[in-house]
Amino acid sequence: MRDSVLRNFSGRSAVTIAAVLVAVSVAGCAGKSKKPSLAYEERPVELLYATGANRLDRGNWNEAVDYFREVERQHPYSEWSRRSILMTGYAHYMGNNYADAIGDADRFISLYPGNPSASYAYYLKAVCYFEQIVDVNRDQAATEQALAALRDVVQRYPNSEYATDARLKIDMVNDQLAGKEMAIGRYYLKNGQTLAAIGRFKTVIERHQTTSHTPEALYRLVEAYLTLGLMDEAKRNGAVLGYNFPGDRWYADAYKLLNDNGLKPAVEPLKAGAKRNALERLLSKDKDATLAPPGAKKSKKGGLMGVLGM
Repeated sequence: MRDSVLRNFSGRSAVTIAAVLVAVSVAGCAGKSKKPSLAYEERPVELLYATGANRLDRGNWNEAVDYFREVERQHPYSEWSRRSILMTGYAHYMGNNYADAIGDADRFISLYPGNPSASYAYYLKAVCYFEQIVDVNRDQAATEQALAALRDVVQRYPNSEYATDARLKIDMVNDQLAGKEMAIGRYYLKNGQTLAAIGRFKTVIERHQTTSHTPEALYRLVEAYLTLGLMDEAKRNGAVLGYNFPGDRWYADAYKLLNDNGLKPAVEPLKAGAKRNALERLLSKDKDATLAPPGAKKSKKGGLMGVLGM
């Protein structure tokens, strides 16, 4: 009898479990049907592409991605499909989905390495890394990736408009890397690790001498060498600072510091603000400054006013 009860229980359990699975399946299907998605419908490729460009112009990044992907799905071997990969990457970028945008750029490069529009794919990838650069007090992995990607654009397409923008961003990336070195150097100097601090400040002078951190790096070297009693080294770095940045506030501080230690510099400081580093005038991260995909004219809002032939 016990075996009979177990068999009946087992049978009822199986029925119950099956019913639950069916219910879950139905509920799952119902849930999926509520999720916004683009229903499959045969449409002219030009219409799909134009609708995607329209959504992009309106700032509806996810909808734009849906339409451009639909172009690829319905017309995978067409010229429009190739264009849509870059447009999808651009839409992902505008929506701050950098990983997806980089993936789209890599896919285009893999499929069409010799296509003229590959230059934009490299550029878009570099900009995505660039906009992920974080504060100098945090890990600078994205900074290194950005620098490598931007240099790749310049080396591959030196005479392109993408290289022009990449060069500007390379200066900003170097400024960021110099800032990281300065932050570490200041920490070492504050904690009495003077030799270690000197190493960091020298790195700024030797590798990032065109950045906005160079004047402070030279001043810190003056300060560090005076701490160690190396007067000649302190005076030499002060002279370099005075010759190249006579109007910088860091030279005014170095001039006073050297005078206080009996080392009168030959160059008198100019009025503060007489010389300004060019990097201080660089634009910050701004999507409006990012170039649009080939054949797309960018509006002031960052969208696309129209899509021309690519």
